[in-house]
Amino acid sequence: MKQHAFFRLGLMLFSIGLFNPPDGFAQDELPAYLKDRGDGIRTSIFGTYVRRGELLVSPFFEYYRNNDMEYKPAELGFGLDQDFRGRYRASEGLAFVSYGVTDWLAIELEVAVIRGSLYKSPNDPSAMPAKLTESGLGDRQIQFDMRVLKENGRRPEVFSYFEVVFPSNRRKLLIGTSDYEYKLGTGLIRGFNWGTLTARVALDYSKAESKIDPGEWAVEYLKRVSSACRVYLGVEGTQDEIELITEAQWHVSDNIFIRLNNAFGLTSKATDWAPDVGIMFALPVR
Repeated sequence: MKQHAFFRLGLMLFSIGLFNPPDGFAQDELPAYLKDRGDGIRTSIFGTYVRRGELLVSPFFEYYRNNDMEYKPAELGFGLDQDFRGRYRASEGLAFVSYGVTDWLAIELEVAVIRGSLYKSPNDPSAMPAKLTESGLGDRQIQFDMRVLKENGRRPEVFSYFEVVFPSNRRKLLIGTSDYEYKLGTGLIRGFNWGTLTARVALDYSKAESKIDPGEWAVEYLKRVSSACRVYLGVEGTQDEIELITEAQWHVSDNIFIRLNNAFGLTSKATDWAPDVGIMFALPVR
């Protein structure tokens, strides 16, 4: 879907929600510590949970703006094995699907198409063109989300997840994934009267490099502020790339909500700004 059409659809759904507010996207009979998130299993989409027998479907659009992206010409096929900083711009359309298999297991799929451009550093003497642009299929991944231990009044929820990223566009070194990549993570969720906290850590394994590295970590806050709105705030990092992430979720009905997300780089190697907007549909299938 083109970007302007996507925003028009989002505006239409937002208008519907103003005049037809949802009855309440969380079940009132749930314990107080579940009021922000409900009783679903955590997914990779911030502040989003899937329940048993529920299918989540979301198209979304993401933009990347980075004025000092670190790159090596050698890693892009241009010989020189030296670090430089260049401007990077990209737009990405993604489709996300998650299904709650049981009350402790969910499976999610995600696929993307992307167009990215890297502007060569003025200090780079390599044969790389002044502007390198590639487009095509982006990441394709599957993730298994597992609830290991349910939260109760005395202990937090314990969860785990395992992600596989498949190779794609191996000849397009700017946007492609050369080989399989794996991620194994775990975390805790605890609900309070003032909001819900999540902490998670992961390990990454790259088949191309044949090594295990410290992976993504995050500390997240989620709060249901009304019957139709939730807000999210998180700090997420991978080694020397750390981002501040904000998100607002507007529930236009019990089964549809709009996500407005922004990520801001807190360190020089993180992407400067990465907004995304999406629509999530929750479909009961059994």
